[in-house]
Amino acid sequence: MPRIAGIDLPKTKRIDVALTRIYGIGHPSADRILKEAGVDPSIRAQDLAEGQVSAIRKALDAAYKVEGDLRKEVSMNIKRLMDINSYRGLRHKKNLPTRGQRTRTNARTRKGPRKGAVAIRKAE
Repeated sequence: MPRIAGIDLPKTKRIDVALTRIYGIGHPSADRILKEAGVDPSIRAQDLAEGQVSAIRKALDAAYKVEGDLRKEVSMNIKRLMDINSYRGLRHKKNLPTRGQRTRTNARTRKGPRKGAVAIRKAE
């Protein structure tokens, strides 16, 4: 099982698909990395030679920010938006959608489960 960028790649998957398990690497990036490293995309991850794994690591380190560094950068960007009280930062603080989606209906993933109607009783 090859280990790249601190992630154990699934050994039964093709290497172009297995690379997408790394945070920050999608299908187009995986194809570019494999082309740069000179590795056939249809080979299974378990069949990679050590030289091929090191070539993939080299290509990845040269051009991409992945995993911990990328997660840290993204969270710092969000924190910066919240600190300067931009509109997007306020939406992040309130845990609402940040990109203009409607919230009167929908947005349940972001807002969480529905809160039932609360009946207010008068003290008698």
